[in-house]
Amino acid sequence: MVAAGWAVRYNKGVPRETQQGKGKQPGQNKRAGPVEGDIMMKKITRRSFLSICGAAAAAAALTACGGAASSTAASSAAASASSTAALSGNVATGGSTSMKNVIAALTEGFAEIEPDVTISYDPTGSGAGITGAADKTLDIGLSSRALKADETGVTGTIVALDGIAIIVNKDSKVEDLTVDQLKQMFTGEITNWSEAGGDDGEIVLVGREAGSGTRDGFESIVDVKDSCKYAQELTATGAVISAVEANPLAIGYASLSAVGDTVKAVTVGGVECSEETVKDGSYEVQRPFVFVTNDSVTLSAQAQAFFDFAASTDAADLIRTAGAVPVNE
Repeated sequence: MVAAGWAVRYNKGVPRETQQGKGKQPGQNKRAGPVEGDIMMKKITRRSFLSICGAAAAAAALTACGGAASSTAASSAAASASSTAALSGNVATGGSTSMKNVIAALTEGFAEIEPDVTISYDPTGSGAGITGAADKTLDIGLSSRALKADETGVTGTIVALDGIAIIVNKDSKVEDLTVDQLKQMFTGEITNWSEAGGDDGEIVLVGREAGSGTRDGFESIVDVKDSCKYAQELTATGAVISAVEANPLAIGYASLSAVGDTVKAVTVGGVECSEETVKDGSYEVQRPFVFVTNDSVTLSAQAQAFFDFAASTDAADLIRTAGAVPVNE
């Protein structure tokens, strides 16, 4: 499952995409012995420097002191050096496609702290992200909806909030819709734009596929669960935006973090979809961005470090830059 996604590896904040599974071959970095000419030196990071200092302290203690005392000092210094060792390895994440920008931003920020850790991301939808955490194929599942009562054995932690923007074509005259109007439109009770303040024309409903967290969030909030009369059901947020952009009679929904200037986001009940209105709760169509973990599994050191970073105040600006609303500041 994870192999189908992509992995991003950063060095000094510069992204480099690689196919997951391709990496250093065994023995690739083994020292080959003295060679005349250029000598390749491994970059010494801050943590590597601390480790070297710790090892030096251990050696000094062993030389200066004899017997058990020197052994104890060396062991203590070695333990200290080990505790500052840089993390490495992979953290497998996957699920919500709407969280793509947030995960990319968090990954880049985390690389500044732990450059030897690779974060892989498989954009398969919220349902698959929760399942991946439950069946242990993912370290961290990603969901753009709250967990359901029957999704047990996992825990959800909200790392950000996301407004679901209601989008129409840029040429549409419609500027504002109520939640009740949205309900009537998506269930087929209102079928013509003239009934909602627009020009005469049949409303074209564009939505996400079954299992999408964005769809589940929209339908649950607007109370149209499993009763929408979609003309198109698309498998990605970007596809919904493109469909609405191309059709002057279309209406759809998309994550606030994904909406640009190619479509128009209407206000809902007179309230625009923005960070401020999502955070203060005045914008009605909103949902959480959730990290999902398995209750029976202890995260690896690198996965726990990434989890802690994403949920910390240090990640607030990164989350905001990605278009979502941080919950920890």
